[in-house]
Amino acid sequence: MADFDPTSVNLDTADPAQIICYINASSNEYNGHMGARISSIFVILVCSTLATLFPIVARRTPSLKIPVYVYLFARYFGTGVILATAFVHLLDPAYDEIGPASCVGMTGNWAVYSWPPAIVLTSVVVIFLMDFAAELYVESKYGVNNETNNMTGRASIVQEHDHALPENIDASTNTRKVAETNYNGSDSNNKDWDTWSDMDSTTAEKSFQQQIAAFLILEFGVMFHSVIIGLNLGVAGDEFKTLYPVIVFHQSFEGLGIGARMSAIPFKRGSWLPWIFSAVYGLTTPIAIAIGLGLRKTYNPGSNTANIVSGVFDSVSAGILIYTALVELLARDFLFDPCRTNDRRRLAFMVITTILGAGIMALLGKWA
Repeated sequence: MADFDPTSVNLDTADPAQIICYINASSNEYNGHMGARISSIFVILVCSTLATLFPIVARRTPSLKIPVYVYLFARYFGTGVILATAFVHLLDPAYDEIGPASCVGMTGNWAVYSWPPAIVLTSVVVIFLMDFAAELYVESKYGVNNETNNMTGRASIVQEHDHALPENIDASTNTRKVAETNYNGSDSNNKDWDTWSDMDSTTAEKSFQQQIAAFLILEFGVMFHSVIIGLNLGVAGDEFKTLYPVIVFHQSFEGLGIGARMSAIPFKRGSWLPWIFSAVYGLTTPIAIAIGLGLRKTYNPGSNTANIVSGVFDSVSAGILIYTALVELLARDFLFDPCRTNDRRRLAFMVITTILGAGIMALLGKWA
């Protein structure tokens, strides 16, 4: 770039990479408003943490008498949010940062291949192998096979999908007679809707092992993205006034998705893990904002190094969330759940809520 003169460019002979790099070059645009930036640390901390905790509290505290549709809204809106985050908030920025049309993607070894889809593909394959290995481990440890899993709904249908319990199963067939939950805090038999508390320890442990690995991968992917968001908000320029409220909603919606997924995991009674996971997610972006403020005179989000780090992280996270959203959430809840509810109104509500979550989160991509 040293010999590039932007005031005298011959488009027939100029290196396109030099032009793109010059156009895309940016610097630290920090312009003060320290009070508002510090407030964003606490506002995002509170909002994102509360949004993450809501589905968990709704599921574990039947005395609150939260209606079924409030819980379902939180759960499936979160599913849509995770799906939109993967494509709009991660994959698209990755192309801007290290894709073929970016400064990074037109220079050095980054120019020999389109790296964002390759990294996403690698991420998806790795997550699949980890998920598959975990499944095989659980099957081996608890002495079950795939046929048994299919018959029992992956051994976690009752506690994970208690909104879809089969109705009036004859007890003479060696199964329980279950009435569908009305989600006002108790089912028709006045039993606690936190149904995993009634499971035997082996079934609960197996279900926990099957689901916790997938959840940790999901939270890991979202946290990658949250770190970059926090750093950029800490040093943003004039767009800070727009980014601030948008990121509050952005992080709250992502927290809702994480919390909804966590609420389906059969943690042991009294376990602190849900609260710890919620706190970790809630703290990630505020800590990154604080770091960004500390580096406000030196950190340049438009530098090649920052673009490479962000692009790789965003691509990895996109792969994680694409796999999680499509396989762990949409496919498992809607397509391959043998005890999915037959209530068409409830199914419609679940689908519409998922689409709404994806649509609103995609819309937020216009600003952040």
